[in-house]
Amino acid sequence: MYYLIEKELVPCEADDLANASAQFVAVITPEEWARQREGFDMGIDMDMEVERPRETKAVVNMDSLTGSFSRPELDLPGSTRGTFSFALDEKGIVLVDDSGYAASLVDKISRTRKWRLPSMERFIYDLLEETIAGDLVLFEEMEKRLSGMEDAILDDQIESYPPEMSAIRGDLLALRVHYEQLIDLGQELQENENGFFREESLRYFHMFTERVMRLQDMVTVQRDYVGQLRDLMQSQHDIKQNRIMALLTVVTSVFMPLTLITGWYGMNFRHMPELDWPASYPAVLVVCIAIVVGCLAWFKRKRWL
Repeated sequence: MYYLIEKELVPCEADDLANASAQFVAVITPEEWARQREGFDMGIDMDMEVERPRETKAVVNMDSLTGSFSRPELDLPGSTRGTFSFALDEKGIVLVDDSGYAASLVDKISRTRKWRLPSMERFIYDLLEETIAGDLVLFEEMEKRLSGMEDAILDDQIESYPPEMSAIRGDLLALRVHYEQLIDLGQELQENENGFFREESLRYFHMFTERVMRLQDMVTVQRDYVGQLRDLMQSQHDIKQNRIMALLTVVTSVFMPLTLITGWYGMNFRHMPELDWPASYPAVLVVCIAIVVGCLAWFKRKRWL
């Protein structure tokens, strides 16, 4: 896939790039890059990681800028890992893509974007924006899931640490690392060490970096929310244990005087006048009932029950 950056992305052939007056965008496979690398004449003096790169970064070469992009795969339906490598100079940008991710982004830009002031800087900005376009919806979905877990915790429907919370915590950690790398990438582009970009267009990279920083703040908020849910779950567990201990304490307190009575009259002394009294058993029974009722009434008054 080859395009010229004009008022919109205009499809062209590879042979048209050499004599084109506009900057270009090329989306090719690693195999095509190996065959055509010298033809782009970008003066790349550092090796590029073109096979499923594992991180997002930019590397300044003597006459070009190379790098890679790697979006983590999250534990959400439809989430897939997206990767591509890139190389650029003042003439254009080459995206090396073996997963179809970059091709889908560029295809969407070609169908939906028109520019009053076309430039490679604006294209790169739109490309990077597309990579984070759905992240706000992603955070809304996470917040709904966390809110549902909070309600379940308060309703005593969750007994132990749910695996779903662990999955969300892992996704947030992966996104935090990803956003840190995106911020570094945006700052490296804004640095414009080789002078490929026009000074008035560097604001695009600043805008992108600022937006990623806001997303990173949202990651921090969501991670704090997960931590609060963990504390809430522990608090609910402690409350439940305290209730059980309170109940056991009440039961022990009620039966303690009864145990004393049974122990007292269980002594086999010969001269215990109550043993020969016909009303002894009913009297002890009434006393025991009175003790139980009195204890329960006292505990209720003290709000221990």
